[in-house]
Amino acid sequence: MRKQLIGGAAAALSVAVLAGGCAANANQDSAGSGASSLVIGYSEGGSVLDPAEANDLTSDTFVYAAYDQLVQPKVEERDGTAVADSGQFDPMLAESWETSDDERTWTFHLRDDVTFQSGNPLTADDVVYSFEHVRDSSSASFMYELANIEDVEATDEHTVTLTLSQPTSLLLPLVSQYSWSIIDSETAEANGGAEWLARNTAGSGPYTIEEWDPATQAVLQANTDYWQGAPQLEQVTMKFISEASNRVQLLDQGSIDAAIEIPAKDIETLQRNEDLAVSSEPSNRILYFALNTEVEPFDDPEVREALSYAIPYDQLVDDVMYGQAEPLRSALPSTMPGHTDSGNPYSYDPDKARELLREAGYEDGFEFTFTLGSGFQDWNDDAVLIKAALEDVGVTMNIENMARQQFLETIKEGSAEAFISKWTSFVNDPGYHLGFLLATDASSNYGHYSNPEVDELLDQARDEQDADKRDALYAEAQDLITADAPWLYLYQYKQVVVTSTAVRGYTFYPDEIIRFYPMSKEEA
Repeated sequence: MRKQLIGGAAAALSVAVLAGGCAANANQDSAGSGASSLVIGYSEGGSVLDPAEANDLTSDTFVYAAYDQLVQPKVEERDGTAVADSGQFDPMLAESWETSDDERTWTFHLRDDVTFQSGNPLTADDVVYSFEHVRDSSSASFMYELANIEDVEATDEHTVTLTLSQPTSLLLPLVSQYSWSIIDSETAEANGGAEWLARNTAGSGPYTIEEWDPATQAVLQANTDYWQGAPQLEQVTMKFISEASNRVQLLDQGSIDAAIEIPAKDIETLQRNEDLAVSSEPSNRILYFALNTEVEPFDDPEVREALSYAIPYDQLVDDVMYGQAEPLRSALPSTMPGHTDSGNPYSYDPDKARELLREAGYEDGFEFTFTLGSGFQDWNDDAVLIKAALEDVGVTMNIENMARQQFLETIKEGSAEAFISKWTSFVNDPGYHLGFLLATDASSNYGHYSNPEVDELLDQARDEQDADKRDALYAEAQDLITADAPWLYLYQYKQVVVTSTAVRGYTFYPDEIIRFYPMSKEEA
C-alpha cells in the first residue's frame, strides 16, 4: 500500500438535529447569553438542508456549518489573506488515508473520538450510508459516477475502503465537497431518511441550525463540543435581504456585520467606510459568451475567431465590473490548477476582426439573435457594450430578453444562437470543469462544441496520475479550445465579502461558500 497522508486534530464532537421547518431543536444546548455573534446578509434563503440535494449558495453554507467531510482543502496564508487551496487536502473526519499501487483502492481511517449531534458515535457505516446517499440522490449522483466508485465498504468500525473502476484525480476534490458530508445514519433512518434530511440536519459540524425561515433569516448556534474546539462565534444569524442596495445600506450603517453579493459599483463607497473591510479575491466563477457551433455563421471557426477580436475586454472589466473581475483568458479560471493562457492571442482589435470576417466571406457582416437572461445587471450592461462593439465591425446582434427560467430552458434545449452564461466549478479541477462545459457530450455544453482531440486529451488527463503530465494535457486542451473559439472569453468574477473590521478569520474559498467556523468577532 502507498501512504497518501496522515494527520488530523483530536477532540470530541456533539451535534444536534434540526427539528423541521423553523422550529428550534429541543435536544440542542444553548450557547448562552452575551455570546459573540455575527449577522450576515445573503440575497436568498436557501431551499434544502440535505447535503446531496443542496445546490444554491445559502443551502451549501448551511451544509458546511452543520456537517463535516472526510477531508478538507488546505488553508494557506497568501498576502495576509487566508485562502483555501482546493488542490491540496488536510484530514477532517478521516485522520489518514492510503491508496493501492494501482490507485484503484482507497482506504480511509476515521477518527475514533467523533460523535454526531445526536450523541451517536461516528462509524464507518455512517460513511457508507452517506456515500450511498450521494449515489442515490437526484442532484449529486453524477458526482458519484465521476468518482468512479464501484464499491464502498466498512472494513471495520473506523475503516472505509473504496474500490474504483479506474483511477481518478477527482476523488479527494469530490469527497471534500458539501454533497459528500457524513450523515448520522442512525438518526436519519429513524426519522424517515432522505425526506427528513431535506428539512433537518444530522451532522457533526461546528453549528446547529436553530431556526430557518427562507423568507427572513436562519439562526445557527455553536456546537460547544465540536471536536476541533468550540466555534468562537457562538451564534450566526443569516439575514435574507433580496435587494442588494439594502445589504449595502445596512453594511454602511453598521446594522449588519457582513454581507456577500455586493454590486461592483458599490465597492468603492464601502471601501471608504473605515469600519468596514472589503475582501476581493478571484473566484472560480466565470462569464463567457457562447456561440452555437451548429448554426451559421458560428459553425465557421474563422467567424468565431473574428468575434474574439471584437470584444472590448478591458471595458467590460473596468466599466461594467468596476475592476471587481479579471479578464478571462482561458476556458479555465486562473484559480484552477492546470490553467494556462499561453495559447490565447485575442485582444480587442476591431481591424483584425474585420479582416477575418472578410476572409470568412462576411465582408458585409451578418445578423444574429443573442439570448439574454434576466437577473444580472452586469449581463445587461455587457450586452449593450458588446452589441455596440460588434456593430463597429459590421455585425448586428439582436438582443432577445428572457425571464430567467425561460432562458435556462432555452439554452438547455440548445436552440440559442448565442448567449452569456456564468459557471462556478465547486470542484476546482479542470476535468470536472471542462467535462461539464466543453467535452462533446458534456451536460452543460449548450453551444454544441465538439473537438475529438479535446475529448481525447480530457480522457487521457482523467486517467493520468502524474500531476505535471495531467496539467500538460489540460494545457494542450485549453489551447485547442481557445483556437476553436466556441466561447468569447469575458471575465472571471472576484468574490467580494464585506465585513465589519471587528470580524476576524474570514477565509476565502474559490467555491465562494463561507465557512463560519474559523471566524470570530471582537465585541464592543
